[in-house]
Amino acid sequence: MRKRMSGRRYNIGGDGTVKQKKRWYDFLWIFSLTYLILGFFNILFAWLGLLCFFIPIIISVAKGNKAYCNKYCGRGQLFALVGGKIGLSRKKDVPKWMKSKYFRYGFLIFFFAMFFIMLWNTYLVFAGTRELSQTVKLLWAFKLPWHWAYHGTLFSPGVAQFAFGFYSVMLTSTILGFITMIFFKPRSWCVYCPMGTMTQLICKAKNISASKK
Repeated sequence: MRKRMSGRRYNIGGDGTVKQKKRWYDFLWIFSLTYLILGFFNILFAWLGLLCFFIPIIISVAKGNKAYCNKYCGRGQLFALVGGKIGLSRKKDVPKWMKSKYFRYGFLIFFFAMFFIMLWNTYLVFAGTRELSQTVKLLWAFKLPWHWAYHGTLFSPGVAQFAFGFYSVMLTSTILGFITMIFFKPRSWCVYCPMGTMTQLICKAKNISASKK
């Protein structure tokens, strides 16, 4: 038996329990997991990660809300699955300092500083003043050899350099998310996620602009 409640569809089982019907976007965690696996075998797949960069921005600018974070973030779903259903999380509250705007904005600034350094290194490879580095930089500090994942490209080596750099960013943020998932609640990463903080700022700016019209 199906029943619609508050705009959502639910299935009512024979025992009377109400279960929320799964939507297509509830399975986007598969995309996040597949992305990490593909990058292990072919680094050029790292370019797909740009979808997780631009889509949240587009949604927040167009809609003025955080629908991506609430519905479509496959990484958040992955943390909820591993930490919640599988039970690898202590499910403790996130410390207040981690929720503070000083930490969240500070981490956003730091994250994008590292991101622009990555873009600069990519530019140097495109310009031919630097050799392609077939490594993944984990936690912005530890260089791991990743040469097996590079099989050449028809384009400039700078294309591969961006892939190595962007995969480093995505892998690092995923590891940070898993660490905080273990010690705190499953989706603790969402509290200080740079994209979440940035889209929140965009939504605030858009709503303020709309209220002045």
